Amino acid sequence: MTLDIDHWRGWIGRSETAEDVVTPRLLRDYAATMDAEISDTASLALHWCLAPPAMPTSALGPDGHPERGLLLPPVPLPRRMWAGGALTLHDRLRLGDVVRRESRIADVVVKEGRSGTLCFVTLEHEIFSPRGLAISERQDVVYRDAGGASAPPAPAASHEADWEEEGKSSTALLFRYSALTFNGHRIHYDRPYAVEVENYPGLLVHGPLQATWLLEFAAKVWGAAPRAFSFRGVSPLYDFAAFKLRGAQDGAGAKIWVETTDGVVTTEDSASW
Repeated sequence: MTLDIDHWRGWIGRSETAEDVVTPRLLRDYAATMDAEISDTASLALHWCLAPPAMPTSALGPDGHPERGLLLPPVPLPRRMWAGGALTLHDRLRLGDVVRRESRIADVVVKEGRSGTLCFVTLEHEIFSPRGLAISERQDVVYRDAGGASAPPAPAASHEADWEEEGKSSTALLFRYSALTFNGHRIHYDRPYAVEVENYPGLLVHGPLQATWLLEFAAKVWGAAPRAFSFRGVSPLYDFAAFKLRGAQDGAGAKIWVETTDGVVTTEDSASW
């Protein structure tokens, strides 16, 4: 396989703009999926359900992702996942808002990791409502070699928890969240594909879904929505795993993470107010 980093870096600066509307149906379906109350003020993470790429089914690759080479560079490494990101929350989205997302490729970098060659693509998004800039976001996408469950698990949490809450997942939740975000990646809903093709022991819980849980958890325990929030995936979370949302005071902010009952951290985050 030829890894043409100079060619891929030619995608830096490419951009796209997309629009969507915060509709009553979206708020209803989101609340139903997340077992939450319906509100005219959107969830802190609703923007991940707005204006997703809507490629024809015939333009999807074998993993369910859109074929590459449009906004994202045509990296030939076969596995693509959301590795993490960061949010600055300027304003809450509301029922009826016409939302515009402006996206650009900020960087493309190749590294060698414990599971082989990795290519990181950094996207920057600005999400506007009729009141102005609502959310600034950095999104880190990673491409890697084939092989799902071969990477060793992440170490246990390095903090003692000040707060914790039982987590809840299910195959129905993963399917519904994939539908809400128009995410065709088969590792989240197609168990035979996830197990037999990508070599995972089960379905994977979406990175943004874990970040959504932690963002709402942070707002609950602190009593206010964070102003800044960053997160990174460190180990897979499978649909069959029991887990907790845990958090600890960290100066003026908080460290927050998802931890399985086996003590493995799957996503770790920081929040500040």
